[in-house]
Amino acid sequence: MIYRVVADDVVEQSKQVLEIISAEGVAIIPLDVAYAIVGNSKKSIETIFRCKNRSFEKPSGMFSNYELLKDIQIIDSWKHDIIKAVIFDNNLPMSTVAPFRRDHPMFKNVDSWVLQNSTKIGTLDMLLNAGDFHNEMTKQSMELEMPVLGSSANTSLTGSKFNLDDIDPPVVNAADILIDGGTSKYENENGRSSTIIDFGNFETIRIGVCYDKIRKIFSKFDVELTEDTE
Repeated sequence: MIYRVVADDVVEQSKQVLEIISAEGVAIIPLDVAYAIVGNSKKSIETIFRCKNRSFEKPSGMFSNYELLKDIQIIDSWKHDIIKAVIFDNNLPMSTVAPFRRDHPMFKNVDSWVLQNSTKIGTLDMLLNAGDFHNEMTKQSMELEMPVLGSSANTSLTGSKFNLDDIDPPVVNAADILIDGGTSKYENENGRSSTIIDFGNFETIRIGVCYDKIRKIFSKFDVELTEDTE
């Protein structure tokens, strides 16, 4: 039986979602960028890939905040000024891709298969500043030393969903809990979710929400993002 609740108590409901994830369950939750489907175990990540019809060539992303990013991702110090300008000074969401510390305590209980399918060529995708639910879940996940991993709650390559009722039935039916947070803040007709930037070569891995604003911020640091996207 799928448990569906309306988002009203971010702290308590984040705790509830993390309890389900820790029990190898799957959750669909509202983010500012789009609805996400998340888990942590081999069982839950396999379920997510299967219900989305997602290629295992496309790794999962990890919920993060700046504090966690500093501890885990290996990024040149001067590039941190760009990240802070995006997420703090301009309050925009963004995903960063960079090499990471596999020996960090957050990964000590993560199945090797899960870590393999949440990384690519030694890099990890970390989602930043994607709304109250995302930020609270990240905070609590750090306390538990249990990463939250997943992707957009949609059939692969069909565009992100910004309302719970628009999510494809196979994806919805794979979840153990659904959190209805109404319409995502950055709803858009192109079905775009977070902008993903490789902080090694400043390649735009995915043009997402707020991309034009993010690109202008990078340009202030004399960085021009490349846009050789898929």
